[in-house]
Amino acid sequence: MSGKRTRSFKCAVHHRDREVCSENDFHLLVHEPPLFRRMVRMIGDEFLTEERDRKYYADHYTCCPPPLFIILITLVELAFFTYYTVAMGEVNPSGPVPIDSVFIYRPDKRLELWRFAFYMFLHAGWLHLLFNLGVQVVVGLPLEMVHGSLRIAAVYMAGVLAGSLGTSVFDTDVYLVGASGGVYALLAAHLANVLLNYNNMEFGIVRLIGIFVIASADVGFAIYDRYAAEQMGPPVSYVAHLTGALAGLTIGLLVLKNFEQRLHEQLLWWVALGVYAACTIFAIMYNLMHPDYP
Repeated sequence: MSGKRTRSFKCAVHHRDREVCSENDFHLLVHEPPLFRRMVRMIGDEFLTEERDRKYYADHYTCCPPPLFIILITLVELAFFTYYTVAMGEVNPSGPVPIDSVFIYRPDKRLELWRFAFYMFLHAGWLHLLFNLGVQVVVGLPLEMVHGSLRIAAVYMAGVLAGSLGTSVFDTDVYLVGASGGVYALLAAHLANVLLNYNNMEFGIVRLIGIFVIASADVGFAIYDRYAAEQMGPPVSYVAHLTGALAGLTIGLLVLKNFEQRLHEQLLWWVALGVYAACTIFAIMYNLMHPDYP
């Protein structure tokens, strides 16, 4: 006996399940996945290496717990910018910088330790704000959906602290505002994610080039603004970009999920831990031994 089923028989079976009403509707059985599932599948393709892992992630990710860290930190930074814009009564692409804010990092107020972290809530103009918020949402949110909020929060805050500590050592006469340290930590963490899972990731070299171009353009502008442009106020540091990126790369290698760990990557883990610990201890000791500068 033939195992084939006629078209009318198939319609009868599916009509019972209310999927088709006639033979002309049979070709409509293919359902387009919802937008959320398509987005999850795209993120899985970007950040996972094995097709089995991508399929599992796409089928089981429920956004519970939701990726709240990047969303919350973005909203807080936007709220701070709005408040200081209203309070100071002006806004332009590169200022004004809230010099008298209790959150800004200032070299003459280094004993107020909260400034080493809270400076991330302030920004020098709407151009600075839009770049930071745009990058941390586009890069940080997918990273958080894959690696979890705690890991991404650790990377982000490590970059923020590295930015202020590095500035206090290498660029001692500047004020510091903005979340660039944390943003560059996210960019470098994405680089760490590519390095950890490079062999099986699609377009790995394209991603590396894209990150390099974006980061180089912003750092180049910061260096120009620091040394070549006419200063309208206290100088603003670019060192936070570089030290934040170093922190993101090392902490990213430490805490991000490695989907296909190899023996040489265990050695890389210990190297990253040693580099971050050594740099952080050096910066702290430098500040403790030089309490009176500048």
